[in-house]
Amino acid sequence: MKILYTILFAFLLSTAYSQKANEYFEKIRDNEAELTAFFSQMPKGGDLHHHFSGSIYAEPLLKRAIEDNFYLNIETMDVLKERPSKGKWEQFSVLKNNGTLELFKQKILQKWSVKDYNGVDYPSDKLFFESFMKFEPAIQGNFGQGLIELKNRAITENVSYIETQLSTIPTTINTDELGPFNSRLRKLALVKDEKKILKSLDSIYTSLIKKGAETDAKNFNINFVTKLHNDLKIDDSQFTMRYQNFVLRFMEPVDLFKNLVIAFISADGSPLMAGVNIVSPEDGETSMNDYWLHMIMFKYCHSRYPNVKYTMHAGELTLGLVQPEELTWHISAAVYTAGTNRIGHGVDIAYEKDAYDLLRFMAKNKIPVEINLVSNEFILKVKENRHPLTLYKNFGVPIVISTDDAGILRSNMTEQYVLLAKRYKNISYADIKEFVYNSINYSFIREEKVRKNLLNDLDSRFKTFEAKFPLQ
Repeated sequence: MKILYTILFAFLLSTAYSQKANEYFEKIRDNEAELTAFFSQMPKGGDLHHHFSGSIYAEPLLKRAIEDNFYLNIETMDVLKERPSKGKWEQFSVLKNNGTLELFKQKILQKWSVKDYNGVDYPSDKLFFESFMKFEPAIQGNFGQGLIELKNRAITENVSYIETQLSTIPTTINTDELGPFNSRLRKLALVKDEKKILKSLDSIYTSLIKKGAETDAKNFNINFVTKLHNDLKIDDSQFTMRYQNFVLRFMEPVDLFKNLVIAFISADGSPLMAGVNIVSPEDGETSMNDYWLHMIMFKYCHSRYPNVKYTMHAGELTLGLVQPEELTWHISAAVYTAGTNRIGHGVDIAYEKDAYDLLRFMAKNKIPVEINLVSNEFILKVKENRHPLTLYKNFGVPIVISTDDAGILRSNMTEQYVLLAKRYKNISYADIKEFVYNSINYSFIREEKVRKNLLNDLDSRFKTFEAKFPLQ
């Protein structure tokens, strides 16, 4: 009986603390500074929509490029390790000696991130997506430094888990003799002949396996991800990280499928590899033309590797970015055709054909949406009540809050929650706690012990956090 009373007392005390935290939250929700202090200290669980390269701030990338004396294109602010034959390139040592390095530093930060962006001089979506290739050479060979930077920032910010899209998987598989399948697959996609597409993919898959796709996946898992993860001691009592493989939308069908197959094999072969994703601008010409074909490719790979989870950038579109009719089917194709486990962004859900049925399906089947408020505002100019966050909530679709590319966007997880609280008054503190727990419950963590430990840790962190608010 004494134990029962102890448990009951602990429950009542916890409820009281939570209520006091809620009361304080409602009191400050119109004040950004107070919200920032509140959410900086609040446990935030996991960041499930997270690009490794886009999450590192430009300053350390620039520092590495300068230390390694890279070449800078003084017109575009791209960097390369070796000097190309064309273009205006100067080594950083030369810029330092002639006194122009500080001037170029500022220009570089403005091209590698949204720093000082005025919303006028250049399209925001182009600035965002073009930045990746400008600094990418400074990331190669520095994955370890980047992972430690992201881990330390997460711990400081009370983020306990990250599911990051680390790198494409290197492969030397030559697909030249499979080239005719590119036009064949696209012709079949035009008439939506799924049966013949799947048959063609079967032939390509068989060839890829013979050419060593499994070996490439295994080498990536063992010699890169596992070694890096273990050598850096990424997982500890404060923090856990897992990795998503991804493919690039703009590739020719056969090469994209090749990379997708290897990505699925990799994710199937190691608990560190949490799942698979597809990236690159959704409004790109190839992305738009091949979108449905890509969905069939995911469906096919799922049939081969049914235990692999996958999430998709889907519906990262808005009116004006593409033709109106293109807003009506991307999310539904990802959900119904590809069978995705989560949706990334999902911004154009309101334009989807039979949107209400789709929302009900996502709610019933527990298909979460990864909400990226800062990213959607900068890239798509979608914010406040134009953003479908409350639409998802009202239909009961599970929601997780994430950062997308905090480095390029010069943001963090705290800012996502500040915007959430300030802009959406129908979102309660209880809702926010649910979103935080969703980030672990709907993660792609394969080890149940790891998931359970993270959930128990969240319980403990919230207990400590909510005890900060006095009962009197």
